[in-house]
Amino acid sequence: MGFMLKIVTPDRAFFSDEVDRVIVRGIEGDLAVLKNRAPLVTPLAIGKVRITKDGKERVAAIVDGYLSVQKDKTTIVTDSAEWPEEIDVERAENAKMRAEKRLREKPNGLDILRAENALKRALNRLEVANIKKINDEKFNR
Repeated sequence: MGFMLKIVTPDRAFFSDEVDRVIVRGIEGDLAVLKNRAPLVTPLAIGKVRITKDGKERVAAIVDGYLSVQKDKTTIVTDSAEWPEEIDVERAENAKMRAEKRLREKPNGLDILRAENALKRALNRLEVANIKKINDEKFNR
């Protein structure tokens, strides 16, 4: 018996189920949550959320937000969450190229932090989409 994990975004209730473990990227590094973890609230960075249940892992891309751990429930509130199969790879590639171009050209008034965050989001989405591709290749052999 694990603990309840809920992931919510402004658009939807992304995930709600009992899990064995969740790993997220906090602003100070990766953090694993297991059953009976001490209560905690921490901000999250652009990264992946890795959910383990019954020995199987599912990965999603998330953007910022926070993690709240209570005795028997963990909640992730994030600006955006996507499963690998939901990611539009072409759109993510285009966003990556636009961000890289902005960073190379550095026009006056460019918000470098904004361009760097756009690049991080695009790279994270592409990595998560690639996880699905690798898993599909493993299971379709």
